[in-house]
Amino acid sequence: MATRRKFLAGVGALATVPSISWSAVGHPVAVSGARLPDGTDALVGIDAHGSLTFQLPLTARAHAGAAHPTKAEAVVIARRPGTFAKVLDCGTGQILHSLTAPKDRHFYGHAAFSSDGTLLFTTENEMATGAGRIGVWDRSSGYLRIDEIASGGIGPHEILRLPSGDLAVANGGIRTHPDSGREKLNLDTMRPNLTILSPSGTIADQAEPPTDQHQNSLRHIAAAPDGTVICGFQWQGDPFDAPPLISLWRAGQGLVAASITPETNRMLKGYIGSVSALGATGFAASAPRGARVITFDTEGLETNRDCAEDVCGLAMGAIPIVSDGMGRIHTLRNARLHTLATHQLAFDNHLVPIL
Repeated sequence: MATRRKFLAGVGALATVPSISWSAVGHPVAVSGARLPDGTDALVGIDAHGSLTFQLPLTARAHAGAAHPTKAEAVVIARRPGTFAKVLDCGTGQILHSLTAPKDRHFYGHAAFSSDGTLLFTTENEMATGAGRIGVWDRSSGYLRIDEIASGGIGPHEILRLPSGDLAVANGGIRTHPDSGREKLNLDTMRPNLTILSPSGTIADQAEPPTDQHQNSLRHIAAAPDGTVICGFQWQGDPFDAPPLISLWRAGQGLVAASITPETNRMLKGYIGSVSALGATGFAASAPRGARVITFDTEGLETNRDCAEDVCGLAMGAIPIVSDGMGRIHTLRNARLHTLATHQLAFDNHLVPIL
């Protein structure tokens, strides 16, 4: 395994990978996994009008992954706890590389590229101890695994890069093991947190929910242009006692719960599926179990809620798009959902934005 110095440098000649841009495959703004009518799985590209720009077969269901910032290349990660990931050329459908988690590791379903696209970061579990790890893979060397760093907690799920270049990690606090499937092994002692990792891999900041909310598992995060991190939780305790499920993090301020009405909080059914910034104007969160999308202003004040069955995926570019399990792509206008297109497939939970 390479040294930490190589992790920090992380730059190499991109000689062995395709060079076509996202414009060559129809200008998608996001990619998503999907289940087709015949029961098979696919990776699809979605443009700002809700149209599919490509559809590529997958051999198994993926959870989420990462889209390269400039090249038409996507990494799809197995559903947790899985041990495989595939790198796809979105122009040809060719599997460029297959990634396998090291022995005693499994993936947690999400990944992120460095801003220059040279490094891929994957959220992982060290099965023997339950400690969270971030795998570091060098794209220029055919996605060779060159390092790993501590995630700062247990059960790292989503990871993203911030405008500052730091990495934000949602440590959900839940320990899992492939031998136990998706069983949650430590609900009584779980301690979720948001960890901010500097480019050197050291912890720059860390924030936890209040002690009496230690079963509020932080699962999904998104970054606003000013570096604010939007946090979406999934409550593991008594469903009648669900605390606020959406918080904001700003450097030095910890986690601050969004201002949401008790009525709306009950509608969420203890589960946030995705979060996303709405540019510089606010943010949104989806609750597929509650069939709701909630919008907020930049300070976390609830501005509206709207309904769509099994709604979950969010990708908020210049034109925000929202996906659901019924095959629909919506947009948000004036904080209301408007259907752009309906496709004969079921979108998986996450839209992976092309940043």
